[in-house]
Amino acid sequence: MFTKIFDEKKVQKLESYLNKGENFVIVTHLSPDGDAIGSSLGWYHYLSVLGYSANIVVPNDFPAFLKWMPDARNIIIYERHQDYAERLIREADVIFCLDFNESKRIGKLAPFVEAADARKVMIDHHLEPAGFCHLILSHPDISSTSEIIFRLVCALKTADAINKEAAECIYTGMMTDTGAFTYNSNHPDIYLIIRELVRIGIDKDQIYRNVYQVYSESRLRLMGYTIYEKMKIYPEQKTALITLSLDEMNHFNYVPGDTEGFVNLPLSIEWIQFVAFIRESSDGIKISLRSTGAFPSNRFAAAYFHGGGHKNASGGEFSGKLEDAVRVFEEGLMQLNPHRFQGNEEDK
Repeated sequence: MFTKIFDEKKVQKLESYLNKGENFVIVTHLSPDGDAIGSSLGWYHYLSVLGYSANIVVPNDFPAFLKWMPDARNIIIYERHQDYAERLIREADVIFCLDFNESKRIGKLAPFVEAADARKVMIDHHLEPAGFCHLILSHPDISSTSEIIFRLVCALKTADAINKEAAECIYTGMMTDTGAFTYNSNHPDIYLIIRELVRIGIDKDQIYRNVYQVYSESRLRLMGYTIYEKMKIYPEQKTALITLSLDEMNHFNYVPGDTEGFVNLPLSIEWIQFVAFIRESSDGIKISLRSTGAFPSNRFAAAYFHGGGHKNASGGEFSGKLEDAVRVFEEGLMQLNPHRFQGNEEDK
């Protein structure tokens, strides 16, 4: 069986919320990624099998390569349906906050979630959870929120309620938040869970293709441009940087999700230990960081970009111009050099 991670009293409290509630809302973070959508849809399908009424509300749109997932079309995008989303949140008995650790990460949805009378449950794997929920199920040592969802269903002793649809979504979240199981994925429990998901009936090969091998022409051209024109190498720091402006992305008919995974591309270079992807967006500069080995990308994110995350996968934000963010990044490299970093036992 799996390693026990939940406090039994918290599981019982969640069970009481489920038993007493009728209208459930699932909320996840801005610019939802595979784990955000996968965990939300996985939990949604689980609740539906048990006969509960649930809705998923996301702040803004999510990538096209995630829209194949069962019932993804039913996800309510706040930017398009504000009144309806606000009413659902206002009338909810329980609000499940999935894959985020503080309310600011849901953008304009935050004041409505905070003001709602609903019982609020955080299910997440990011460090330092804020205390805006009544029940916090936070496990930063777990690879993805989707993995936590599977474990939670088992802890509730209702694993039979995971149908094929839920299993496909959970696997997608686990796969995408580990870079197809290439980082944060050494715990053997992960593969026990995958075995169960395959037993339920998922086609993991097709899921991989749906996410990683079906591109639009414009996305593929943007990827080629990014590698050829926009990748800068810092040999002494064993680091790579890629940057993209709004104009550059719009030139390639950018849609949300087109740059998903770009941060991982320079890690294909044998000796690269640290990668930053800095891109311009309509609401500021977004930073994605990846590292290998002992170098803590989350320490770099916290020190220079008001961010955080996991040791080998993290991110942050920057208020200012793209070139200023690059300057801060380069200054940070001089102080926290991946090539010189040896780490300590706590970091490891």
